[in-house]
Amino acid sequence: MSSLTKRSVALAGHATSVALEPEFWVVLDRIAAARSLSKAQLLAEIDAGRGRRPLASACRLLALDWVADHGRQT
Repeated sequence: MSSLTKRSVALAGHATSVALEPEFWVVLDRIAAARSLSKAQLLAEIDAGRGRRPLASACRLLALDWVADHGRQT
């Protein structure tokens, strides 16, 4: 089982961190690249659209949706 990797980012002017498994970060990095966004910009988009869902959960769900639509693309 993978350990969590934490990344820090400023969202809405506040510093926060997100801890995810490295495999999810790989997918989120691919999503950011495909959308020509920085990692911080992608996390800001996820944060803005997550509603009451925890940020880490929203990140995982986006990554799962991406893999479902685009495959693993190793």
